[in-house]
Amino acid sequence: MIATLDHRGPDDSGVFVDSNVGLAHARLSIIDLAGGHQPMSIENGALWITFNGEIFNYVELREELEKKGHRFTTRSDTEVILRMYLEKGEECTRYFNGQWAFAIWDARDRKLFLSRDRYGVRPLFYTVSGDDFVFASEIKAILTCPGVNREIDLHGLDQIFTFWVTIPPRTAFKDILQLPPAHSLVLRDGHISVRP
Repeated sequence: MIATLDHRGPDDSGVFVDSNVGLAHARLSIIDLAGGHQPMSIENGALWITFNGEIFNYVELREELEKKGHRFTTRSDTEVILRMYLEKGEECTRYFNGQWAFAIWDARDRKLFLSRDRYGVRPLFYTVSGDDFVFASEIKAILTCPGVNREIDLHGLDQIFTFWVTIPPRTAFKDILQLPPAHSLVLRDGHISVRP
């Protein structure tokens, strides 16, 4: 999957795999060129993230978190997201000013938390194929997975011809959805919940 997206991040790539969870990242280095490798973890691997975007107010958030006792090992906005999640949980997104699509694997609670920025600048697509939950920043990465339905969604196609885009969560593919702008998704114990 990540090989199909290497054009999105020519500077670095990484993979994290743990039992039945896998995260991969192709990185375009903008902030903390040396220390922003992803997937990134904190708290001895309790939290992992793959993140596309930029948090514009990360410097201010970092200062607030440092006052609360958080110790940073990088200068990246990616670590700020993880530490805000550690501090605020799923409500962390309320504090971000920026554009993002990210996934956090919370090994403590065995849950996956996905979020997309308020305007949907950064894309985030997902599907369920058998027992597998698969997500990516481009549909073509999802289509590399065996068993993923590639059937065209005629309603999605109609939306493209009418509006030039599909209306989230619909895409041009029947069983592949996009997380709507300003929404988060939680996958836990096989159950998916999406909320604004």
